[in-house]
Amino acid sequence: MRSPVQAPKTGRVAARLTRLSALFQRLTRALDAAQPLAALLARGYVAQVFFLSGLTKLRDWSVTLALFQDDYKVPLLPPEVAALLGTTGELVLPVLLVLGLGGRFAALGLSVVNVVAVVSLSDIAAAALQQHVTWGVLLGALALYGCGKWAVDDWLLGRGSAASARPTGVHNTPA
Repeated sequence: MRSPVQAPKTGRVAARLTRLSALFQRLTRALDAAQPLAALLARGYVAQVFFLSGLTKLRDWSVTLALFQDDYKVPLLPPEVAALLGTTGELVLPVLLVLGLGGRFAALGLSVVNVVAVVSLSDIAAAALQQHVTWGVLLGALALYGCGKWAVDDWLLGRGSAASARPTGVHNTPA
């Protein structure tokens, strides 16, 4: 038989667990509601970095070609082809990424550009490498989880409200 002292403690513990569970559920809902904004901010940040790099290359093509011939050692491609493909990728893919149009494709494409940039530089500073890692992580998350509800892809695929409101990986399945 339980002593009368144990029952109130059990009741208080249960009440605290219930309040903690409710707090966790509110926090989860708030974080879920922030997902579209977080995805948009990540898309915008990474897109700006790559797009501005592409504009810099386009601004003086002779310097860009010289860089690809002398400094950027892109494996398997002639410098002219590497410069053209890299610059095109840096100008087109960020626009797609910001719009969320073919967003996962754009994130994967920019990931390739990012990896090639790191591999092609024989001597990269630690701070620059860390930036590439940060961009790679953001691009990987966008490729894996998608560009969110505030993306053209989501609108085109008709996932607008009900399907997109569910957290990633949660699906309605018959019992």
